[in-house]
Amino acid sequence: MIVNAYLMFDGQCEEAFRFYERCLGGKLEMIIRYADMPECAGMDEATGKKIAHVRLAVDGSMLMGSDAGDPTQTWEGHKGFFVCINTKDPDQAEKIFNALSEQARAIMMPLAKTSWSERYGQLADRYGVEWMVNCDTHD
Repeated sequence: MIVNAYLMFDGQCEEAFRFYERCLGGKLEMIIRYADMPECAGMDEATGKKIAHVRLAVDGSMLMGSDAGDPTQTWEGHKGFFVCINTKDPDQAEKIFNALSEQARAIMMPLAKTSWSERYGQLADRYGVEWMVNCDTHD
């Protein structure tokens, strides 16, 4: 079984995923706009430009997302979860945490050595997505 995170945005999905591609060193494998989908024919132009699905491959994992497509729904933002990144390399943890921290809304816990991890930190990035970066060097 594979479990992946799927992030929703209110019009910033493509911008966010290009940022994540840079921060995480991944590769955007797919970007589909609502206008590209026959099922969405007749959508207004602004909604048609939004992202219906994006897929970012990162080191054997996948991060996916889209923009909320229904303009009648109120966007409530990201709530109640973190995207957790685990690495065994402290330098990689530092690099990722620092990149995601660029214009971050909040650093809840600066990246530091903890009793359970060589490095651990929490932040809410510029898009409001909350991240945990963990460097566990134990086998």
